[in-house]
This record gives sequence, structure tokens and C-alpha cells, in this order.
Amino acid sequence: MTVPDFAVLRDRLEPLVRELYPGAVDEVLDALLRLAQRWAPQLGPVGKGRPDEATAYLITYGDAFRREGEAPLHTLAEVLRTHVRDAVTDVHLLPIYPWTSDDGFGVVDHREVNPELGTWGDIADLRADHALALDFVANHLSSASPWFVHWLAGDPRYAGYFLEPGPEFDTSHVVRPRTTPLTHEYVRPDGTVAHAWTTFGPDQVDVDPSTPAVLLDLTDVLLGYVAHGATTVRLDAIGFLWKQSGTTCIHLPQTHAIIRLWRVLVDALAPGTLLLTETNVPHADNITYFGDGSDEAHMVYQFALPPLVLHAFVTGRATALTEWASRIGPVSDTATWFNFLASHDGIGIRPTQGLLGDDDRKLLVERTLARGGRVSMARHPDGSEGVYELNTNFLDALVAPGDPDPDASAVVRGLAAHAILLSLIGVPAVYYHSLLGSGQDRAGMEESDIARRINREVLDADRLAAELESSPRRSGMLEGLRRLFELRRTLPGFSPFADQAVEHLDARAFVVRRAAGTPDEIVAAVNVSAETVQLPLAGADVISGRQVERLELEPFGFAWLRPSARP
Repeated sequence: MTVPDFAVLRDRLEPLVRELYPGAVDEVLDALLRLAQRWAPQLGPVGKGRPDEATAYLITYGDAFRREGEAPLHTLAEVLRTHVRDAVTDVHLLPIYPWTSDDGFGVVDHREVNPELGTWGDIADLRADHALALDFVANHLSSASPWFVHWLAGDPRYAGYFLEPGPEFDTSHVVRPRTTPLTHEYVRPDGTVAHAWTTFGPDQVDVDPSTPAVLLDLTDVLLGYVAHGATTVRLDAIGFLWKQSGTTCIHLPQTHAIIRLWRVLVDALAPGTLLLTETNVPHADNITYFGDGSDEAHMVYQFALPPLVLHAFVTGRATALTEWASRIGPVSDTATWFNFLASHDGIGIRPTQGLLGDDDRKLLVERTLARGGRVSMARHPDGSEGVYELNTNFLDALVAPGDPDPDASAVVRGLAAHAILLSLIGVPAVYYHSLLGSGQDRAGMEESDIARRINREVLDADRLAAELESSPRRSGMLEGLRRLFELRRTLPGFSPFADQAVEHLDARAFVVRRAAGTPDEIVAAVNVSAETVQLPLAGADVISGRQVERLELEPFGFAWLRPSARP
């Protein structure tokens, strides 16, 4: 264990604490230092360190796979060892804590593993084969959580833990991701009513970190996750953390200060730990969570990528994707992008502001509905509503209605889409339903009337094993993606920090050149159309093993070329 210099740590924390709590600087600093000193013996440098071209995440629930008589976390570890193996290096577990709503995001207790999933021992078992990313739902808690129950009862220990905005609090500019009321009523034990702030719904009550004790509790939770072996911590919905009257109550300077404070702590106590921010917002707002590239998030979700890739395949034109990607480049030596196509949530539409027009967004909505999905709405500050996200399975959304062989088409288009994902600057993450070729769970969505359940099906582990033998869709996606991940880890040009140059060669193809001008240069080309495309590119295709003088891509074909290679 490397003992941090706590005097230096105090100096680094001081300006951040002063920004957050100008009237209680010394008091909060002393408390943070005591917290750091308590956790330091259990922490230290993280062996994983900076991500490289081999790094790839699997996004999954702790109970994504079930087998009778087994703890789901144990079953997950077995499925990973048997089927996924080393296709990915890291496993991102969505919330594993006791919960009451939103499939885990209405957290009752941040510090415990849901006993229905398993134990911290099962988490340690997962870490034997893969690095671990844990979800930190910092913005809110379940209305059944002890913090909220005690606050509601007037316990002085929890005074100020939750926000009850009075009539003087101006909410007219608040940005919401939902159409539900901003506050909800809760009855106190004495029969009076509290009106608590609820960004996401009545069972997810927002904490109030303007109370220093809340920040200290949240920081304790964060360091506890690192002590349990998390090498990445995902900060869920972090943009909404701090509220201030008369503002949008999203992306406030104090929220950024808290993330910088946590960055200082993990860099000092467990260097190599990565902080990942999840902010499903327009691109210009999203990238502010990098800070100056070295003082805030190590990774930021690339939320514009899923809708832009889907748009490319729906239209057969990569123009919007190409224009956006041509503006994406390296961030710093310590920060990079977190790229994904599918997740437990829907495909966000807000990130397309300024990137797609209304007609283009309408095409995505029409494709989603035509394929049996749903569309979720959000309320704007002026009271109007707009599309927030598309609730669909990403593979199914790639396939046009009426396709004569939708499963085969899902594999062909799905692998091509993921070839884009794996080619871009940053770290790739694949959702378990994409890796395993799942279709959308319309029955689960309709039975629960929860739109996001369309892409959250729990899989029977034994049935999955049989289907991987019998289903060309499942085996095609798994084997195809495993092959791409295997190749990617041998190509330093795909380092998350290597530069990229996007080329405009044909509207039907997405072409990106990585590590240009170096011995590691690699050119990725993906045909997003149903037409054959010829491109003025030559080199050795590491996917097919062929030397090409002029690249010809079949419909939805793709290639990774070493332009400097010779026969």
C-alpha cells in the first residue's frame, strides 16, 4: 500500500470544498481527511490502470442470467467463463443493491448487495476473471431507504438530506428527463406532508449535497466501492446532483466541483481507478464532464453515438455520423470516451440536438414504433413535451420492417454497427443482449407497462446455452463480436488515446483512420447501406486476411486495413 501525502491531499481538496461550502471549509475538509485516512489502508494503486486497445466492457445486470438454485451473481460468473470468456476485459454491473423500483436504480441501501443477487463474496468471484465496474446511483435513493425514512421522521442526523423546495425556490427553468411531477408528497409519521424533489419519479427521491453530511456519506459510499474492487465507478445521472433556485438544476458548477473532488480522492487513494460520468444530454453539455481533461471524469459516455449509428443504417447514409465523428478527437493522456450502442436504457434522442434535424429524428421514431418498440417523452421547461428516448432492442431497430429474414439481417447489420463502435476513439462497451444476439422482449414490456423492459430480459442460463448451439442469431453475434474483440486487442492503433481522422469518401460508408502516420495506423471502413460500395483504400485487411488494392464492401460489409502493409 502506498500511503498518500494527506497534507498535499488537503491542499488539493481545499479550493473545491471552498467552492461548495464557503461557510464551513475547515469543518468539511477535516471530515473528508478523516474519511480518506479511514479508507486508505484498504485502498492503493489499481493494477488495471490506463485503458488500452484491449479494454472492452460488458454492460449487464447482476441477475441478467438465472439458474434455479443458484445466486444470480454466481450464475453470471459461470456464463461469463463459459460463453463470454475473454471477449471483454471489464464487467460493468448495473446496480446490485437492494432496490424498490426502476430495475435497481431505486436504491434502498448503497452499501449492501441485494441478497436476492448474492453477496460481496460473489462480487469478488467475478473479479477473478474480469475487472469490475460498479454503478453509483449518487443522485437519488428509494423512498424506502433508511436515509429518506429517517429524514421524513425528522431525525436530526438526516436533516437536510433531501430537498423540499418552498415557494421561494424558482423551478421555472428546471430541465427534466421525465413528464412526472418535479416533487411528490410523502406523509410524515406525525401526519404532516413533505414535498420532496423527485427528478425521476416518486420512488427515486433526490439527495441534497448542499448539506455537507450528504457529500460525506456519498463519498464514503464511493470509496467503499473502490475498496470492494471496483476499478471503474459509473456516476449515474450525475448531472442532476446539485439544485439551485432559478437555474436549470443540471450541469451546475457545484456538480462539477463534486466530481473533481472525487477525482482528487481516487487519484490519491487508489490511482488507476476510473470515474465514468453518465449524462444523457446534448453533446456540448456532455463533454463538459471531462473538465480540463485531467481533473474530472476519466471517461464520458458518448451518448450521440447510438442514435447516429442507428440513423446511418436506417437511411443507408453515414453523413450525419461522419460529420459528428470528424469533430471527435483525443481528450488528454488520462481521459477518453466511453462508446456504446445499446444499454439497459433506451436510445437517447436529446443528444442529437444540433446533429439531426426533426425529420431525421422522426425517421428513428417511426422505425422504433414499426418494430414494436415505444417512445418515451420528457417535459421541457416551457411545459411542452419532446421525445426523450427510443425504447427498443438495438439489433432489431437496425432491421427494416418486412425484412424476409430479420434474424440474419440483425446479425449482418449488428456486426457492422459494432465494427463502428470498436473503431472509434475511446473505450468500447457492449450490452449483454447485443453480445448474445437477443431480440426485444415485448412481452416483458407489455406485462410490466415499463417501456425500458423491452431490452432488459432476464435469460435462463441453461436455455441460453442451448440457443447458442441452435440459434444462428445468438451464435452469429457472439462469435462475430468475439472475433472482432480478439483482433482489436492486437491493434495498437485502436488505443483509446490514439488520434482519429474521419474521411468523407462515400456517403454510404463510414471511414475512420486511427493513429494516422504511425506504424500502428489502421483504417476502418463500414458500409451502412444495402448497396455494394467501392472505396479508394488499399492495404491488408486484418479481418479477412486479404490484401486489397481497392476496397470493395458488400452491403453492410466492413474492413480494418493496415495501409502500410504489403503482400
